[in-house]
Amino acid sequence: MVRVIHTGDTHLGYRQYHSPERRQDFLDAFESVVEDAVAADVDAVVHAGDLYHDRRPGLRDILGTIDVLRPLREAGIPFLAIVGNHEGTRDAQWLDLFETLGLAERLDETGRRVDDTMFYGLDYVPESKRLDLNYDFAEPDVEHTALVSHGLFTPFAHANWDLDEVLGESNVDFDAVLLGDNHAADTAQVGDTWVTYCGSTERASASERDPRGYNVVEFDDGDVAISRKGIETRDFVFVDVDLGPEDGTEYVRERLRERNLEDAVVVVTVEGDGDTVTPADVERFGDERGALLTRVNDRREVEADEEVEVSFADPDEAVRERVRDLGLREASLDIDDTVRDGDLADSNVRERVKQRVEAVLDDKPTTESGADADTDADDEPAEQAQATTMEDFS
Repeated sequence: MVRVIHTGDTHLGYRQYHSPERRQDFLDAFESVVEDAVAADVDAVVHAGDLYHDRRPGLRDILGTIDVLRPLREAGIPFLAIVGNHEGTRDAQWLDLFETLGLAERLDETGRRVDDTMFYGLDYVPESKRLDLNYDFAEPDVEHTALVSHGLFTPFAHANWDLDEVLGESNVDFDAVLLGDNHAADTAQVGDTWVTYCGSTERASASERDPRGYNVVEFDDGDVAISRKGIETRDFVFVDVDLGPEDGTEYVRERLRERNLEDAVVVVTVEGDGDTVTPADVERFGDERGALLTRVNDRREVEADEEVEVSFADPDEAVRERVRDLGLREASLDIDDTVRDGDLADSNVRERVKQRVEAVLDDKPTTESGADADTDADDEPAEQAQATTMEDFS
């Protein structure tokens, strides 16, 4: 029998809500998965992409990842991974760095054998480039096979990648497909193949209300068994307020008094009629009652025919989301990131943009990057400070 932990969407380095504590929470959640893997003596940890939240993780995030992965190496447990859309770049991947350090192995079409099971990898591929894919994998000589990939696949919600087509065109009959990108855990069966999302290990958006965790997948005598294991993460307190005609800020405060807010992320969603609610007053009240931070989403200010959340804490993120929705290529997104980079001096912006445009004109390949299905417009962007490149380690 082969037993592996299937995890993904760890989004390390995400300084959610501009909070350093939230940044640490994402690393702590990943560390919990590794600690469980060592304690359970699993045969491998399989990561289905988006190890990092940003294409250019900070040095502290890289060093933190190295510290977390070391116990796996010491226990002889391989860390098998693919590249997700958040970390996709036109250069080498951070996963390649960890491979040179003996901390990880990057899965691809050649496969990686773990006892009697072969694990293959298919990195995230932008939708515009999938027509050119051929799903040819090295022929297996084992009892079980599994494909690890990242994307929004059928038969799950928000899908834009046809899993029936992938399985039909593949030369390998997979027993299981282990997926990342959808932050909600889910499992289905497509023909004879089990297909499962592990979900994210921390809440990357206010829409992710279910407890976080990972999958345990067992391959035994022709059968596949998938179970769920939860992990402890920082408490999120969701307070949904439906205001009556005479209700306002004080009514929201009353609702908050009913909940234990100590050290929690508090998300207040306001709907209904009622009076004006001042977000700053509510957020200050949450802080006074011990919350790590408090966010207010007043959905009454959104037109009924628009599915948009308003962020009072960071309007720049709403702009970023709209830019992502335009479906621009990686080069365009890089230039947009450069212009918006608050850590880059104004005097350097022109030169940095010029360098990136020249790189594109030199015919360097680009990779498009998509957004996760569960990423809300009210979440903050990852910190760009201490941006590091692979060349820094050469």
